Amino acid sequence: MDVLDGDYLDAETEWDELLWLWQRTEAPKGCRVELVEGIVTVAPLARVSHQTLVAHVHRRLCAAGPTWGVHQWCPVAVPSRRGIYLPDITVVPEGTLHAAEEGCLPAAAAALVVEIASEATVRVDRTVKVHSYAVAGVPFYLLLDGLAPDGARCTLYGAPEKGAYRVLSRVAFGEPIALPVPFDLVIDMAEFPET
Repeated sequence: MDVLDGDYLDAETEWDELLWLWQRTEAPKGCRVELVEGIVTVAPLARVSHQTLVAHVHRRLCAAGPTWGVHQWCPVAVPSRRGIYLPDITVVPEGTLHAAEEGCLPAAAAALVVEIASEATVRVDRTVKVHSYAVAGVPFYLLLDGLAPDGARCTLYGAPEKGAYRVLSRVAFGEPIALPVPFDLVIDMAEFPET
């Protein structure tokens, strides 16, 4: 790829151009940069209560077994949707991150993606990411949405087919949510602090 006179890029594909742009976008400290439907977005990291919830869910997922790598804010790429996302948590088979190219993990390598909705990300978490992760074939997407109109909810999406998920489970915050095989784990949201 060449930058010609600073006016335009000579990239082989649109994805190469978008990846180049995402890699070079600098954001203020305390912000994360994502590529959402081909548009670079910069959003502040969430409040301390959000980070505390991420840490609690992370610990529970680590308990699922030593064969899983559980990573926070690992860049996940969905080129067909022109997206690079930084999920709150990405669960992959151990050692998978070594296969990441260009600083991004192919979304199809993830076994589970967890997003915790915040004011800055809730629209994308509920719509764009649900579709993108399904298109990529991520087996499970867990959305913890403390901003849901009908009250704080945890929704587990799964069985991706033709770019769409089925809702496997939807519970109120404070109730347990079961993650099926290969995790075979129950996350009791009552254990966690309120966001």
